[in-house]
Amino acid sequence: MRNTYFMLMLAGVLCLNACNAKKQTASDRVATNTDSTTAANPHSGPKPPEATAAEAKLSFRDMPYLKKAFMTAAPSARKDGIPVGKLGVDGGNKEMILKLAQEIADSNSNKYDCFLIAHKGKLLFESYYSRGRINLPHPQASATKAYTSFALGRAIQLGYLTMADLDKPVVSFLKDLDSTKFVKGVEKITLQQALTMRSGIRISEEQRKKFKQNPAQLKGQGQVQAWLEHSSPITTESQTFKYSGDPVLVMQVIEAVVPGSAQDFIKKELLDKMGITNYGWKTDVSGLPRSGSGSSMTSRDMIKWGTLARNKGKWKGEQLVPEAFLAKARSRIVITGDDDVYGGGKDVSKQGYGYYWWSADLKHGNKSYFGTSAQGGGGQYILLIEELDLMVVVTAHENDNQTLQMVAERVIPAFVK
Repeated sequence: MRNTYFMLMLAGVLCLNACNAKKQTASDRVATNTDSTTAANPHSGPKPPEATAAEAKLSFRDMPYLKKAFMTAAPSARKDGIPVGKLGVDGGNKEMILKLAQEIADSNSNKYDCFLIAHKGKLLFESYYSRGRINLPHPQASATKAYTSFALGRAIQLGYLTMADLDKPVVSFLKDLDSTKFVKGVEKITLQQALTMRSGIRISEEQRKKFKQNPAQLKGQGQVQAWLEHSSPITTESQTFKYSGDPVLVMQVIEAVVPGSAQDFIKKELLDKMGITNYGWKTDVSGLPRSGSGSSMTSRDMIKWGTLARNKGKWKGEQLVPEAFLAKARSRIVITGDDDVYGGGKDVSKQGYGYYWWSADLKHGNKSYFGTSAQGGGGQYILLIEELDLMVVVTAHENDNQTLQMVAERVIPAFVK
């Protein structure tokens, strides 16, 4: 279901550059540094790989592979708002993580681009492979949905919406719609249902093709109008979990309730406040920011989004998103089952969904740890395990991955005392 969706969406991103796939020895392909890195003691070993000005202009799929992988157990302080520490000193088993990172570098069968670990609020491990660069925004695919969720939460924090509004019909916020043309049951679609992929909107492939032939009708709220005119009737039976385009509804509500545009609101109220300046965010056919995919973030900025979630909506002491909203966003509101766990394996179970955040139990030994994650096709993850105060950020360009299983099997044991 979701894997098929991702593969269709990212077919272009998964092109491999064969000329960069030369076999090299581990010593040739890995640059490591394990020295202390603080503001007083600058990074003295190999520097993290950076995209050149010319490379930064390339599409992601044209980015040349790194000749050497990079890993450090003592990330540099870069004055980017991210506290750093030392793996093995500030937490974690250094030997276990370095062994895992070395195995990724040696085989990189999943085409990882970065692998970062933060613990107790500090970035302790940082590595880059393949197309990964410390200064290059990486396509986020569906992890963008989690950022859309944060944007709605920000609107609530500032009073443009309330938590109670989540139970109101989406159409009640969109004043430019013609309700006389709606299919039956549209009023049943609440904001919360749109946030949990349960709108019940079902549009045939034939109709979607017709939309593409006339994109002008999808400008502004015309996008929602078209959907609600041409969907099958909304029923209790249709309002079950289906990974779909529901984030479009949420972005339309944000656009409708905040001052100015949704694009300016997201930049001013989230990105600027977190010091995220090196990013990309594509525009949807409606003219609004794309809500389900289309953003690009650097790996360290993904750490910032994860930190905002870890800190229950606070950034540097300021409450950007309501704690109550984030608690719902990262809870297991819907049980999606274990038949199609993206990045899963034998130790990953009870997959669930909140407000565009996935969840699952990650088993180590006789104990399971509840993990919540923003996920994107191709292998993008911001994974939080609250009980261990652990965050894992991964970027990749391979849909067929077992990242959650890797975390359960190889990362969690390094942080369990």
